[in-house]
Amino acid sequence: MRTTSMFTAAKRLAAGLGLAALLAGPAAAQDKKVEILNVSYDVARELYAQLNPVFVAAWKAKSGETLDIKQSHGGSSRQARAIIEGLKADVVTFNQVLDIDVLAQRGFVAADWKKRLPNNASPYYSLPSFLVRKGNPKNVKDWNDLIRKDVQSVFPNPKTSGNSRYTYLAAYAYALETNGREQEKAKEFVRQLFANVPVFDTGGRAATTTFVEREIGDVLITFEAETNGIRREYGNDKFDLVTPSTSLLAEFPVAVVDKVADQRGTKAVATAYLEWLYSPEAQDMLAKNFNRVNDKAVMERNAALFPAVKLLRVEDVFGSWEEIQKVHFGDGGVLDQIYAKR
Repeated sequence: MRTTSMFTAAKRLAAGLGLAALLAGPAAAQDKKVEILNVSYDVARELYAQLNPVFVAAWKAKSGETLDIKQSHGGSSRQARAIIEGLKADVVTFNQVLDIDVLAQRGFVAADWKKRLPNNASPYYSLPSFLVRKGNPKNVKDWNDLIRKDVQSVFPNPKTSGNSRYTYLAAYAYALETNGREQEKAKEFVRQLFANVPVFDTGGRAATTTFVEREIGDVLITFEAETNGIRREYGNDKFDLVTPSTSLLAEFPVAVVDKVADQRGTKAVATAYLEWLYSPEAQDMLAKNFNRVNDKAVMERNAALFPAVKLLRVEDVFGSWEEIQKVHFGDGGVLDQIYAKR
């Protein structure tokens, strides 16, 4: 008798709980909280601080979920190593193809990651450009001025910074363009440039601090977006911009870290986040932060922000990124040879 009574009570409780869950279902879905981690390059802090809240609001309206996007910033190559060593990134927004390729080789990112989103999975791009002190006291106009003995350049270490790898490659490409594509002369040009660097920081933001706050060096070489951002933050009366005659198109590749997103159940929101970067709304925000985009209408509206420059493509000058890694950035490669002679 007691057993039957207890069984009946249990059935009623279960039915009550089921009804309560049914009634609470939509509210529970709307109250669901999701967190993802975007591991990004060093000088993108302010950019994603603007982008993230806009996507969070859009995702809330679409899914009912409350999304929290955490950020991690550092030298792109160091960030890739951190993920391999255990940093749980749901997405990466890097400035260097090689650093996502490393993650793909280790099984963190899909092998076909470049084909999953438009423009080789690069929603925006930039180029190495120069920031000089107000009035341009050293009269720096192009890359050839940076090898003069009286000009000190500041940029981070290409060993740890994707930003600086583009600086290295852009300087090398300029030398090839102006010397009849003689490799040894290009090596010597870059060696002289490196010899004029007073300190190699690990990432782009540290190099900015060295130049802006510590007042070391005559020229800061960094992405065009960063040079404009510095002037906006510190004042146009303190610095001038110099766009070199020739530079290198620097892609900013993005990818879902499938290994982590699958484990955490964040694949859908992580994918939507990266796809949103291609939306007209995000593209306009990117352009207003001095990043060049492939949306023609957005670029036309913001044309005044972007000086004309001859942009070379990495692959056209140096071949595939795999070849670049082997020839220039691998152990004993051209970069190591230049360091040894510096």
